[in-house]
Amino acid sequence: MAAILSIHAAPAELGILTALARGPGVVVGLFAGGMVDRTSRRRVMIASDLARTALILTVPVAAWIHLLTMGQLYAVAALVGAAGVLFDIADHAFLPELIERDFLLDGNAKLSVTESLAEIGGPALAGTLFQLFTAPFAMLGTAFTYLVSALLLWGVPARALPPGPSTQKRRWYHDLGDGLRAILAQPYVRPLFWMTVGSTFFGAFFWPLYLLYGLKMLGLSPWLMGLTIAMGGVGALTAAGLSTRLVRRLGAGATMVGGYFAYALALALVPLAHGPLWLATAMLMIAQFCGDAFAMAAIVPMTSLRQAMLPRAMLGRTAAVFGAVTGAMTVTGALTGGFLGEMLGLREVLSISVTGIVASVSLLLFSPVRKLREIA
Repeated sequence: MAAILSIHAAPAELGILTALARGPGVVVGLFAGGMVDRTSRRRVMIASDLARTALILTVPVAAWIHLLTMGQLYAVAALVGAAGVLFDIADHAFLPELIERDFLLDGNAKLSVTESLAEIGGPALAGTLFQLFTAPFAMLGTAFTYLVSALLLWGVPARALPPGPSTQKRRWYHDLGDGLRAILAQPYVRPLFWMTVGSTFFGAFFWPLYLLYGLKMLGLSPWLMGLTIAMGGVGALTAAGLSTRLVRRLGAGATMVGGYFAYALALALVPLAHGPLWLATAMLMIAQFCGDAFAMAAIVPMTSLRQAMLPRAMLGRTAAVFGAVTGAMTVTGALTGGFLGEMLGLREVLSISVTGIVASVSLLLFSPVRKLREIA
């Protein structure tokens, strides 16, 4: 929103911005996995939060002195993205330190509930603040939330894992190779990895263009756009509370495959949105609610599956591989989608994105994941 409303960024510039925000996952994923496995995950998460606080504060400061440029947004996006990927890698490996394996599904479901609550309140509040104070100054609220996160993490006790032979310091490419081999050797994690590669590439077409599509093409106000995105949080909250029940009733595999398919189909409502403002907004809200609900229903067992079936001492390195590959796919996809958006049009590129995501999820139909009943 800061780029669209303050600097009037074009689709290609938004593609570059998204690529820079997500692209650091490639670099961080290459180097951080082994470090996360050999150090305190909690300290890594706190340091990442404090770094994001300081970086985001530079945006309203630059806007206040009338020096805010796309160049600065590019730099902040890249550095905040790097800190965010580092946080996510440590976060994925941190939960199994706190709770036993049998409780991972329930634990991830509860964490998803908190994320959903944040998605309900955050975008709606952001849209309101953007409308009242302009986008750069509204980012003061974003910086504050990362500071609160760091303070809360400071009080979380952690049971340190005993060091093993695999935690000895090694070169980064050895760590990356270890993580990739662990993923490809696990018959249930391997197809999820390839599905993630494809869906991330085509999903990256969507991310830089969605706000531009809603704000400029359909005519939503920042407040209404924020409220629309918040509907995704409502859907995700509903699914987070039901995900464990779905896994018990339908099985983990059916929940993941069905959830991802339904998510992709819900996204199809976005490029189909048209007509008067109320109708276009309603279609976006339904897409947000249903899409996020089905995605959350699939993500909870997928995350739990990775944490349960991959070696615990390798969770940082395997998460780093996922981060590096998804980062690379996001950079490629966001740049491709941004430039295609200028060549073909926003609606057409969003349609291509949905088709690609459906094709990627179809890979799970030909894998053992489809028949998986329990995560054990």
